[in-house]
Amino acid sequence: MITADRLHSVQEYYFSKKLREVRGLIADGRPIINMGIGSPDLPPPTAALNALNAILDKPGAHQYQSYQGLPELREAMVNFYKERFGVELNPSNEILPLIGSKEGIMHISMAFLNVGDAVLVPNPGYPTYTSVSKLIGAETIQYDLKEENDWLPDIQSLGKLDLQKVKLMWISYPNMPTGAKINMAKMEELVAFAKQNEILLVNDNPYSFVLNDEPTSILQVDGAKECAMELNSLSKTFNLAGWRVGMVMGSQEHVTAVLKVKSNMDSGMFYGLQKGAIAALESSQDWFDNLDKVYSERRELMFELAKKLDCTYDKDTAGMFVWAKLPEGSKKSEDFIDEVLYDKNIFIAPGTIFGSNGEGYIRFSLCVKEQKIKEAIGRF
Repeated sequence: MITADRLHSVQEYYFSKKLREVRGLIADGRPIINMGIGSPDLPPPTAALNALNAILDKPGAHQYQSYQGLPELREAMVNFYKERFGVELNPSNEILPLIGSKEGIMHISMAFLNVGDAVLVPNPGYPTYTSVSKLIGAETIQYDLKEENDWLPDIQSLGKLDLQKVKLMWISYPNMPTGAKINMAKMEELVAFAKQNEILLVNDNPYSFVLNDEPTSILQVDGAKECAMELNSLSKTFNLAGWRVGMVMGSQEHVTAVLKVKSNMDSGMFYGLQKGAIAALESSQDWFDNLDKVYSERRELMFELAKKLDCTYDKDTAGMFVWAKLPEGSKKSEDFIDEVLYDKNIFIAPGTIFGSNGEGYIRFSLCVKEQKIKEAIGRF
């Protein structure tokens, strides 16, 4: 059986391949410390677990659920956005629960892109933006994010690109992989750019509440719903990555378009996960403070490890990673991390998996217990 032509446009995800190699090393008895993946290792809110457990023997709990999610889940998501971002949303038609925000990238792309349309994707950025665009049959146009510009889009440079076929632009702030933050002035610039060029601007925002005192949403900009949508997730904020609970927000018109795709792709989210998600979204400020305390302590240790590697880094970042610049004259990023992997049994992500502008950088995950980070430091 011959595979579809679209598969020729993409490769297996880097971490899928690399983690097989890492697991092979572990199977051979090597004491690998994995600092490559942002998979939260901390427990979820107790209230979320209790809410999930409480429904397991309830009538109807294991049946198909609404494609739009429980009304009370949408209400909880809307209340969360109002409390944390000051953003007003209609729970009936301006928010849609997702089985993880990653599926939202596919749904949005399928809802708005035709074969031959163009998509603006950040370099460096989340590789899925590019791979999904290619699977859809769209053309990807990379735009540069660079350290000298604080890893923010340069509007003047964007204006010089051929934008005739561009229908969609991906941004991610706080930024993945660099941890860079965005301010209101830059968000207003981006919304104005999107309106002027009739582009749907989508902010992928799963890291908004990790080591970030001033969480931002593109929907905070006046009139943003006309041209912008936002994805968010409970994976990082509430340590629920395996639950696959996310959301997409925007105007009724845009959300309805996404629902048309989603309703043909899945049959709703498990009732128990929805009830657990509601409980998580109602967490007090103590939850966020305690989460940041753990990540802050880990980050200080990770800075120490980066220094051992003669790397430099920006302390004023958000999210669960440390993005570090390799010393001048060092090896290529992938060669550098392979040397560390095989010499010190530590896996670190190379910056190049996020784009060519990631060359010369490496990324450490904070989803590693303090004891293991200290052990890694000791290996140097």
